[in-house]
Amino acid sequence: MKTFVFVMLGLTLITTIAWGLYARSWDKTFARRNDVIVKTVHFKNRYGIRLTGDLYIPKNHPNTPMPAIAVAGPFGAVKEQVSGRYAIEMAARGFITLAFDPSYTGQSGGHPRHVASPDINTEDFSAAVDYLCTRPDVDPNKIGIIGICGFGGMGLNAAAMDTRIHATVTSTMYDMSRVNANGYNDTMTADDRYAERERLNAVRTADAQRGDCEFAGGLPAAPDDHTPQFMRDYIAFYKTPRGYHRRSVASTTGWRTTSALSFMNMPLLSYIGEIRTPVLMLHGENAHSRYFSEDAFKKLRGDNKELLIIPGANHVDLYDNYDKIPFDKIDLFFKTNLK
Repeated sequence: MKTFVFVMLGLTLITTIAWGLYARSWDKTFARRNDVIVKTVHFKNRYGIRLTGDLYIPKNHPNTPMPAIAVAGPFGAVKEQVSGRYAIEMAARGFITLAFDPSYTGQSGGHPRHVASPDINTEDFSAAVDYLCTRPDVDPNKIGIIGICGFGGMGLNAAAMDTRIHATVTSTMYDMSRVNANGYNDTMTADDRYAERERLNAVRTADAQRGDCEFAGGLPAAPDDHTPQFMRDYIAFYKTPRGYHRRSVASTTGWRTTSALSFMNMPLLSYIGEIRTPVLMLHGENAHSRYFSEDAFKKLRGDNKELLIIPGANHVDLYDNYDKIPFDKIDLFFKTNLK
């Protein structure tokens, strides 16, 4: 009897320790689910940068190839924040999903760190499709993508280029080229833009001279009396336990300052009018960024495109507010178009 008791106590202790280690290994800003298996995977883009993603697989998945969805964003976030939240939810609804860190961010490779690029970040979506196409449990003819915030623009850009993307969802989309070149609501003039180029190229010179790079600086820890509401919304997500993550660009140092130059010079969305596959665009009614989706939607052609404005939602609501994110709509969209 004593032996049995000691064995049971030993097993209980081992189980407790194992569960504690497992719990600490979950560093996401959203809850795990018992009906979804999570695996860390690695793959390279065509520039040779090694990307890291979390693969979410429905626990009770069929033994036949399944539809899959690659997810990225927001701009400055990591897969432990928003893209993983979308991915785990869609996996629970029957898709294999891949939330990945874009090049130069999070657990993905690329140096120097915290660099953004309209070309490389578009390529990252296609690299995720490459990876999904290699998996025997994925049907390569049933692959879609979800792009959130700035990666909504990158996702549309990828869908215009990559015909293997059979359905695209954007959520609270930013056109990063437009906002960097023109400012919010297109308020910058050509002279403003030239002055900003002068400032950024002076930073490039200083970076080269000291052999290091300047970072733009992250969000402030708290708003002040002059902070606009949309920035307050960002701070409430990225700088609080609600959404903070130690690897997130937006939660920490900010992007490398000179990243803006490539976006100012290389417009995204030039060919999205040629996307032949279905597109669903989601944006909050009260989002400061709403005009990005509305104007991009006007460029799309065909009767398989939809813009859904979410009543009462702001930009950040579509990061993590389950009362605002229309997952039922997203689910129906992919099940209709990836069948």
